[in-house]
Amino acid sequence: MVADMSYTTVSSVIDNWEEIRRLPDYEQKTGVLLFQKLFELEPDAKVIFGFQKDADVNTELTKSARFIKHAKYFIQMIDKALGMLGPDIELLTEILMDLGKKHMGYGVKPEYYPSMGRALIFSVKECLGDNFTDDMK
Repeated sequence: MVADMSYTTVSSVIDNWEEIRRLPDYEQKTGVLLFQKLFELEPDAKVIFGFQKDADVNTELTKSARFIKHAKYFIQMIDKALGMLGPDIELLTEILMDLGKKHMGYGVKPEYYPSMGRALIFSVKECLGDNFTDDMK
């Protein structure tokens, strides 16, 4: 899938992500939005992070230093992955596949991955506001 991306698509993804990177405290803001949406879509995923399934994602999770650290780290990983688009696409694909296998060991279920994609699109849309277009999806 990643290897099939055109130059135009890669360029667009990188340019749009660069807009997010210019926002103040973008790692925390984007990461928190992403995981809040993920936990809304997949409440069982909260347990992987040591929270109760019924934890309030808008208060309890955002007060957790551990959660904030992971949310920021996830966004840093996206930054690194986007930097590998293009010439390092095969290596990136291999790394992402290995990372997916590793996360299954943490309790991440395959059905969480599409929800993570939707949560990522949601967080990008929230961060970019009116600058977000349907073509960015």
